[in-house]
Amino acid sequence: MDRVILLVDGQSFYASIEKAAHPELRDKPVAVGDPDRKSGIILAACPIAKKRGVTTAERVGEALAKCPDLNVIRPRMQTYISVSLLLTEIFESITDQVEPYSVDEQFLDVTGSIHDHGSPEEIAREIQTKIKLSTGVWSRVGIGPTKTLAKMATDNFAKKRSDGIYELTFQNIESTLWTLPIHQMFMVGNRMTYHFMSMGLRTIGDIARLDLADFKRRMRHRMGKQSDIQAEYYWQTARGIDPSPVVPSIRGALKSISHGKALRASLYRKLEDIKVVLLELVIEVCRRARRLGQQGRVVSVGAAETDGERTFWFGRQMTLPQPTSLTREVEAAAHKLFVAHWRGYPLSRLFISLTQLSEDSAYQLTLFEDRPKTYALERTVDKIKDVYGDAAIMRASSLLDSGVARERATQIGGHYK
Repeated sequence: MDRVILLVDGQSFYASIEKAAHPELRDKPVAVGDPDRKSGIILAACPIAKKRGVTTAERVGEALAKCPDLNVIRPRMQTYISVSLLLTEIFESITDQVEPYSVDEQFLDVTGSIHDHGSPEEIAREIQTKIKLSTGVWSRVGIGPTKTLAKMATDNFAKKRSDGIYELTFQNIESTLWTLPIHQMFMVGNRMTYHFMSMGLRTIGDIARLDLADFKRRMRHRMGKQSDIQAEYYWQTARGIDPSPVVPSIRGALKSISHGKALRASLYRKLEDIKVVLLELVIEVCRRARRLGQQGRVVSVGAAETDGERTFWFGRQMTLPQPTSLTREVEAAAHKLFVAHWRGYPLSRLFISLTQLSEDSAYQLTLFEDRPKTYALERTVDKIKDVYGDAAIMRASSLLDSGVARERATQIGGHYK
């Protein structure tokens, strides 16, 4: 029996949550962004705002020029995450096979739920009703026998229907999905669209109807011998082939712990200013490692610097004498790497990572320092931050103008909580 998989997508998720929280804005255009920064971007726009020309990722100032009565609301990332977790609980009342795809999209395998909850369409309507009553958010549901088809059913069809539900099957994809232009295929961006169009492949069906060997030959001619894996992936996607299961846990074995920050290059021209951010990033990497019970043997530093016209990127790593998640040890290695490879141009991005991980239940003692005492001190600081917030205790250097820790303490993923 074919699997029955749903991809549930919250319509204009952030904006819908804000409209539910502000009933007075129900019939007005709403967008989520920073109203105090006209150069900031729009994270989400409600359907009314979209009809006025407002688009996601455009500048707030540009959106206001198109729609002067647009209500721009500052994002509340923690609220959006909490609502997303509530949606997961709703889905888990129907099936235990729930896999988050993004904050507003989740896969559900309801193959085993049909007996108790009805047909796939009935399950979809049940989900829509529960979400609407619980959060005020309207959702769209794509149905398919694979995750790929469920995703394309949502993006290409369900979002355009008044009931917000559409099912793609192996029986109807030729008359529906295969007629769509190639850029509407899952995971095909501008670059691949250009390649496919240059190869004369203008619709999804143009790929799906080809023999795989023939498609591989065309891809090799266009993109080289290394394109065989890509060719097979796109050929299978066009046909809806996707054996991957819906798995409740999306985390595999942890391979790295990292932290990065985009910077205003005009403010980070001197090493003394860059060192402040470097330390702050190391502090967060080490704190996250301790929270996960991990320590790392390899420290990596990546940075982007610019001369105003060109951008230069470097990435270097160093193997430590023993695994660690102590701030002082990681910072010393990161500082050494950065100073050795920085050309001296203003910095626009800085990145720190810890790899070659191992459990921190045991660590190497040394003759010349009390590592257990240092670990105990850092874990105490971690507990204070966990209880009272990231800004409850921080290095004095973070109070300098070049510090970003105070600002980041009020954010999640670079956006306000």
